[in-house]
Amino acid sequence: MYRSRLEKNLDKHTLDYVSSISDDEEIAIYDIIGSQAHSIMLYENKILSKNELKKILSTLEKIKKEKLSSKSSAEDIHELIETLVIQRAGMAVGGKMHTARSRNDQVALDLRMKIRDDINTICNCILDMVETLVTLAEKHTATAMPLYTHLQQAQIGTFSHFLISYVDALLRDFKRFFDTFDRVNHSPLGAGPIGGTSLPINRNSTAKMLGFSGVVENSIDATSNRDVVAEYVGAIAILMTNLSRMAEDLVIWSTSEFSFVELSDQFSSPSSVMPQKKNPDILELTRGKTARVIGNLVAILSNLKGLASGYGRDLQEIKPSVFLSSRTAISALIVLNSMFATLKVNKQKMNQIADSGYLAALDIAETLVKEGLPFRTAHKIVGKLVQIAHESKISLSELDATEVAKSVSDKEFDAKKLGKIISSINALSSLQNRSSLGSSGISEQKRQITKRKSMISQYDKKLKKRNTLINSAIDNLFKKVRLLSR
Repeated sequence: MYRSRLEKNLDKHTLDYVSSISDDEEIAIYDIIGSQAHSIMLYENKILSKNELKKILSTLEKIKKEKLSSKSSAEDIHELIETLVIQRAGMAVGGKMHTARSRNDQVALDLRMKIRDDINTICNCILDMVETLVTLAEKHTATAMPLYTHLQQAQIGTFSHFLISYVDALLRDFKRFFDTFDRVNHSPLGAGPIGGTSLPINRNSTAKMLGFSGVVENSIDATSNRDVVAEYVGAIAILMTNLSRMAEDLVIWSTSEFSFVELSDQFSSPSSVMPQKKNPDILELTRGKTARVIGNLVAILSNLKGLASGYGRDLQEIKPSVFLSSRTAISALIVLNSMFATLKVNKQKMNQIADSGYLAALDIAETLVKEGLPFRTAHKIVGKLVQIAHESKISLSELDATEVAKSVSDKEFDAKKLGKIISSINALSSLQNRSSLGSSGISEQKRQITKRKSMISQYDKKLKKRNTLINSAIDNLFKKVRLLSR
């Protein structure tokens, strides 16, 4: 339909090559809604008559309920929808729907509306998962476990502490998406192909009808810039990276060597040949899908970096990367949320490991500091204790008086007193004494959990308020459509 300037139509292979129709299903509804708002604005500015508007709106309403064919000869969803309107309402009427706009501002609009809705969905999913993690953390404020650096046992911690670290990463993800929304939520519609229009349109009117907070003012910027798209997929890449790290932890912890947690059968897969296997396939796929999302971000940035100012058809290739990234993030959040909700935690094994070995070493050193020793002196003494225990293949608590005495000189510290300190420290006492802000201390865990609950409530209210504004605007638009279609 758009090829009136050209003498020949595209052959099948060329059409398949240039067409985005198979990808455009994701934005079809937004194109229809945007067309309805645009048509109402044209009527309000006396560019369309009441009867013309009625025919266009009623036709679009019918198309809205149909499944649009991906086998169409149209190059994209915009051409397909306009073609259907012209076929059903006639050229004299349907041919006016595209007045004062271009596919360039249409696709920019559709992408922003799609991303806007997906951001809200992702934000809701993040809060759901955060709530699940906080609920699980509340049950394990006194469940001791080893904390790791370099994947080596480092300090005594709690399982709740680990879970809250996930919570805080996800809350930062939430804020990233929430802030990105503000930059996405501006309408490019009415910018035309690149330089605007001489016709008397009202861009602010369509923006308001579609629930946008304003317009992308500069028409070049409105049609050709995709930095907010890159920002959005960038936020997804960071989110998926956080989820991938969580997945990696659960993969390790669910091994028979660790046995800290057990995944529900519904989130595991059997081996095709080894009957005993229970594989964490869902978690492994999360890591794999994260790589794909990162690849999508690189593809988008690589596309954008080579474009001159103004619209280029290259931008069409961004859409699949956006849509796939959105679907992946939403699915990952839903699945991992359910996985954590059904996770079996082996408290006994965690406590056992935390109370064995040399995890209390730093606590002993810090106790010596409280007794007046310089930290470096305390560090040397406890380091010697660990060496002796390691050579004897016993834990620190199993050292006898003779072995303790080997680690310290009379000038440094009393060996008997040191022995009493060693015997008094275990996983539970360590966690009870730990009080620094953000630490694994039991009391500190309870405070952190209370604070996160409050944050969830605040973020939920903000999200609902924003969703209400958009939904109210779209509902009002639909009321207008019904009224003006009669």
